[in-house]
Amino acid sequence: MLSLEERIDLLESDLKAVPMRISVYHDLPFAILRYEPDREWDVRRQAKQLKIRLEQTGKQVRFLSLASLLWRAIAESEGLDAVVKLEKKRGYRVAQDQVTTYLSDPAWRPLPKMIADEVWGLDPAKHIVFLMRAGAMAPAIYHMSKLLDELHGKTLVPVILFYPGTLEGTTGLRFMDLKDREAMGNYRVKIYG
Repeated sequence: MLSLEERIDLLESDLKAVPMRISVYHDLPFAILRYEPDREWDVRRQAKQLKIRLEQTGKQVRFLSLASLLWRAIAESEGLDAVVKLEKKRGYRVAQDQVTTYLSDPAWRPLPKMIADEVWGLDPAKHIVFLMRAGAMAPAIYHMSKLLDELHGKTLVPVILFYPGTLEGTTGLRFMDLKDREAMGNYRVKIYG
C-alpha cells in the first residue's frame, strides 16, 4: 500500500498530465484521494501545498468544504433549531435522517446540486476542485459512495474527493473506518488509495 505522500505525488502527476489521467471517462472527471481519518490535519496541510504546486503550472484550485455545504443546507432548509428540536423529541437517528433528506431530496438542498452550483462557470481546462471535510458527513448523514456518481453530468470540472477512510482490497472503501459500515467498492472513479 502506498503512503499518503506517495498517493498525493501520484495524484499530482496525474493532474499535471496533458490530458489529465484522473479518469478514464471524459464526462466523469472525478477521483478519490483516500487517507486515514486520523490524518485529517496533515491532509489539509498537504492539500494546500498541492494547490500551490498545481497553481505554479497554471491550474487554479478551489477548495470546497463539505462541512460548510452541510451547515448551509441545514440553514437553508428548516434551520438548526428544527433539527435540534427533532433530535430532542425523536432521537439522533431521526434527526440524522432528516438532515440526509435535506441533502438528498430535490425539494430541499441536494448536495450534488449545491456542489454543481459552486463550480458553475469554472473552466474544466484550468480549474480543479478539492472536496474537503467529508468527515462532517459521519456517521451516516450522506454516503460518499454515491456523491461522485450523483455529480455525473453536472460538471466537467475535475473534482477530487478527499476521503477519510480505510482501503479494503483494491477498491473497497470504509468511510471513517466505521466498523459497522460495509466497505463500498462500486466506485467508477480512480481511487488513490
